[in-house]
Amino acid sequence: MKLIVGLGNPGMEYSKTRHNAGFLLMDRVAEKLGFSFDKNKCKALYGIYRKNGEKYIFAKPQTYMNLSGEAVRGLMKFYDISEEDLLVIHDDLDLPLGKIRLRRQGSSGGQKGMGNIIDLLGTQKIDRIRIGISNDKTIDTKDYVLGRFSKEEMKVFEEAIEKAADAVIYSLDHPFEEVMSRFN
Repeated sequence: MKLIVGLGNPGMEYSKTRHNAGFLLMDRVAEKLGFSFDKNKCKALYGIYRKNGEKYIFAKPQTYMNLSGEAVRGLMKFYDISEEDLLVIHDDLDLPLGKIRLRRQGSSGGQKGMGNIIDLLGTQKIDRIRIGISNDKTIDTKDYVLGRFSKEEMKVFEEAIEKAADAVIYSLDHPFEEVMSRFN
């Protein structure tokens, strides 16, 4: 069993913001694979997808970003999932808009949701897909990440979401090292 988590903030006011890259990706994966987020447990909306006898849990924490680890830890405990079977997807200010980067482990890089997951799980050994949202240093970081993409930016971002969704789907059948070499 594997847990794939896209980070974001709950509520319509955040639905299309830069900080909700993980939620937007989860929605695209659900659309491609044909499942829905029809379960609610451990402070998360989630859906279950089955393939070749394996169960995959796709989740969107319903805590705010900074408390994402509560939902992740809860689902991992409830379903008895190890850190090796966890994949987290989140936005990244330090990557150019539309760039995706896959990593096996590392610090949060300042991403508060990832930081909370690392703190609560007690490990940095977490597979992740980071989606570049760029950064505008003339705007307060909080305002920037909670802001919406322009039409031009959204076109670039949607291409990144499509590529990242393909990486997530590919990861269902392949070791993460192979996914990294194919999509990085």
